[in-house]
Amino acid sequence: MADLNLITFFLYAFTSLIIVVNPIAAMTVYTSVTSGMNAQNHQRIASYSCRFAFIVLLFFTLVGSSLLDLFGISIQAFTIAGGLLLLFVGFEMVNAKTSRTKMTAVEKYQQIDPEEVSSMPLAFPMIAGPGSITTVIVLSKEVPHHEYISVFPISYQTLIIILCLVITIITTWLTFVFSDRLSSHIQEREYRVLNRLMGIMLMAIAVQFMINGLSQAFPGIVQ
Repeated sequence: MADLNLITFFLYAFTSLIIVVNPIAAMTVYTSVTSGMNAQNHQRIASYSCRFAFIVLLFFTLVGSSLLDLFGISIQAFTIAGGLLLLFVGFEMVNAKTSRTKMTAVEKYQQIDPEEVSSMPLAFPMIAGPGSITTVIVLSKEVPHHEYISVFPISYQTLIIILCLVITIITTWLTFVFSDRLSSHIQEREYRVLNRLMGIMLMAIAVQFMINGLSQAFPGIVQ
């Protein structure tokens, strides 16, 4: 039964991360900011941006909850606020728009040096944006960590989040590397349909986040 719960948590965590990171949407920005560059710069920017994003998200996975405690923010409040943020992002995806939390940085830094494009806007906020940072923090605190790995002081749930994070980042990196081929197969109409479907799923995950936060904050009211 415990194994089944871990598998369910893995599917839940991976689905949440892959949807909120949205490698296809990140690819569209990647292709625009790397247009005109040679193949070597393409590879370097793809690798660096994904590596930087992984470090940022890993940091918040491991110490995000401690930061909440430092500022006196309950996980219930953060879960509800995070759900509202993801709901807003999902709503914009359904309406075929790019979230303003991502587009603002894209517009601001689109003329910046190619080397700096790797960290911003690609790594942040396209990959490791407010939505994905919120997601890893909520996931790291959402499930009680009762079972710990004997070798490392880390729970199985945290290890699963890190595994999902690795898979998501690798998927994003592969999307960048093969962006030319993928772009030729994904036209604007197909992209909008896919983006809307992912937006609906993200909205469902956001609502579930809020339900979980409300049920923990008001256990007598929300069952």
